[in-house]
Amino acid sequence: MSDLKKEIDDVSGVDTTGHEWDGIKELNTPMPRWWVYTFIVCCIWAFVYQFFYPSWPLISDYYKGYFAETNRDRLNDELGNVAQQRSVTLDKIRTMDLEDIRRDNALNTFALAGGKAAFGDNCAPCHGTGAAGFTGYPNLNDDDWLWGGTLEDIYTTISYGIRSTHEETRVNDMPAFLKDELLTKAEIEDVVTYAQSLSDRSIKATESGRVLFADNCALCHGEDGKGLREFGAPNLTDAITLYVTDRDSMIDIVSNSRKGVMPTWSGRLDEATIKSLAIYIHSLGGGE
Repeated sequence: MSDLKKEIDDVSGVDTTGHEWDGIKELNTPMPRWWVYTFIVCCIWAFVYQFFYPSWPLISDYYKGYFAETNRDRLNDELGNVAQQRSVTLDKIRTMDLEDIRRDNALNTFALAGGKAAFGDNCAPCHGTGAAGFTGYPNLNDDDWLWGGTLEDIYTTISYGIRSTHEETRVNDMPAFLKDELLTKAEIEDVVTYAQSLSDRSIKATESGRVLFADNCALCHGEDGKGLREFGAPNLTDAITLYVTDRDSMIDIVSNSRKGVMPTWSGRLDEATIKSLAIYIHSLGGGE
């Protein structure tokens, strides 16, 4: 460092450090006093801070500070208070009837919020986030229900599922008319034509199709084709379908049947959550 030549800068009047690069000289400008004082105060505060708040690790623990409390402790306390308050409300929902919950504004609001969250976690993968459904998965926004759309009906369906593992699960069994050799292909085409005519008056059904429907389908779908909810049989007179509406697909359904499955949620979700789901789904617009 002794070979570095310091000199006074002509413009600023400040000593140079003696370093020079490509004709550019480095000034030895001192730090502003306010900055130096601020730095000293920060150092002092950092030294004091370590005694008031958790800081140094110890052999088997850590120094918890003068107040012996952390933000984590306060957060845990707050979460505990919220959980305690929630448990009181959840106990009410768990023990009260669905209609009584819906009539109580506070409980109904709580159940709707909880049901929406539970729907997103458990039901949306099949029914969609907006509950509009997909092919093979019902739209829960309309008023077309296979097993009924009252609060109790929805609660039962959620609890026990469709063709699921619970002993009280809802079950129906549409025959595979061609596969089981109950009808010929020509007869299936006739009965499908009749079924299409129930929702589309422009399609002319044959008398043979009407007779085949009465003999093979009316037991579940009703003589008028409007479905019977005790069997989970869909209404064939509207334009709402669970699968598809084109003729080839309908022929395939009658020929080979469909057996969709909805899980049993009883035992997987607690009673309060299932009731909240029933109330939320009922509120989507199609509840009866």
